[in-house]
Amino acid sequence: MKVFIGSPGTVSGLMLRIYQCAFAAASIAVMVSASDFSSYTAFCYLIASMGLQLLWSFGLACLDVYALRRKRDLQNPVLVSLFVVGDWNGASNCYISLQNSIFSVFYWLQLCYHWQLHVRRQGL
Repeated sequence: MKVFIGSPGTVSGLMLRIYQCAFAAASIAVMVSASDFSSYTAFCYLIASMGLQLLWSFGLACLDVYALRRKRDLQNPVLVSLFVVGDWNGASNCYISLQNSIFSVFYWLQLCYHWQLHVRRQGL
């Protein structure tokens, strides 16, 4: 198989996995630092999704370290297809949970706006 930049078992692939872990951990830290985040189901789902992404990326980073230290080739078509399916699943899961969170925020903003209009019309 042709070796691309960021392929499994390469230094660039290891760096990409480390960056994925770092950004997933940073996003979890920012979301958890928000007050009362656990009362919103969409944000809990987003945190769980980022946690799974963190574990997946960390596991593949460990596999990259193993392959680099032992000089093993991870360019097996079965392994690469497993990585592709796992990355696709993680990315789609993060995207869906992000859409859910954004929808929740805009829904609550719209409710607040309509409530303000109602209060103004009533003269309260």
